[in-house]
Amino acid sequence: MTRPIVYGVALGVFVCTTVLTIVCILTPHWVSYSVTADTGSTFTKSLGLHKSCSSVDEPSCRPFPNDDDCRDDQFFCSMWRSSGFLISFATIVELATLITFLVVMAGGKYKRETGWKLIGCFLIADAAVEFASMGIVAYLFDTDSQFIIPGWSLDWSWVLCTVSASVSVLIAVSLAASAWLLPPEDDYEYLEDPEDA
Repeated sequence: MTRPIVYGVALGVFVCTTVLTIVCILTPHWVSYSVTADTGSTFTKSLGLHKSCSSVDEPSCRPFPNDDDCRDDQFFCSMWRSSGFLISFATIVELATLITFLVVMAGGKYKRETGWKLIGCFLIADAAVEFASMGIVAYLFDTDSQFIIPGWSLDWSWVLCTVSASVSVLIAVSLAASAWLLPPEDDYEYLEDPEDA
């Protein structure tokens, strides 16, 4: 039986994973490039799901991918935009999960006894969408020609996405384990049916 404290802790951790997802969307650090010249100056470029930043461009950040980026490689742009769409969709799934948490926690003993299944499904769906988005970026990083030059690396926004998805899976497993392993709450006892007596 999943107890209110278990739901409370799970909700707190899930709010943190939601913040990680939002940060990884807003920051342009999914894939980064850094090289230091013989003169000692360092050139950096970082790609986010929706913008690119460079140490030599003015302004330093611009929308990404734009038409110039897509002129020669439509596949890359389609996949990159798909990754951005998926991670944005993950935030919608996370909002639905947060609402489900609140409804289950406020719904009484019966909803707590059965609600972990619905929350677990939302958590697994969220993780699947985030892993897909993260996997697309990793695939492009491994296969696209623009990342062949040494100095490119997957950056911390990618790591945040991976951590967020992994923690969602762990929360789902923890809720399932608590439902199976913890004894029922002792709020009240069921009355026996007089016909059975």
